[in-house]
Amino acid sequence: MATSKESGTRKGASSGGSAQKSGSGSSTGGAPAKRGFAAMDQNQQREIASKGGQAAHQKGTAHEFDSEEARRAGQKGGEAVSRDRNHMAEIGRKGGESRQSASRAAAASKGNRQGGKEE
Repeated sequence: MATSKESGTRKGASSGGSAQKSGSGSSTGGAPAKRGFAAMDQNQQREIASKGGQAAHQKGTAHEFDSEEARRAGQKGGEAVSRDRNHMAEIGRKGGESRQSASRAAAASKGNRQGGKEE
């Protein structure tokens, strides 16, 4: 009997805990509450991450990119992005729109300056 009573107590405690989780999660649209590192504010996270980085440098296990390695990494990223044709088309379209609007604005301001001199 004592064991079933203990398990009943545990069961009640765990259901209370899960009720808290679902209660707090429902207010954020069903997402679970943040815990641990994710629950900290950004300043706390940065402090902890900074300490880890400093320790790695002191230990000699930190990785630092040289210029050649950084160039290769950037090249790989560029190749990966350029495989997405829709994304590249969107980038090109935005660039064209930007350039066109800039040239129109320049032409308009040039016209305004000339118009001002004539009057």
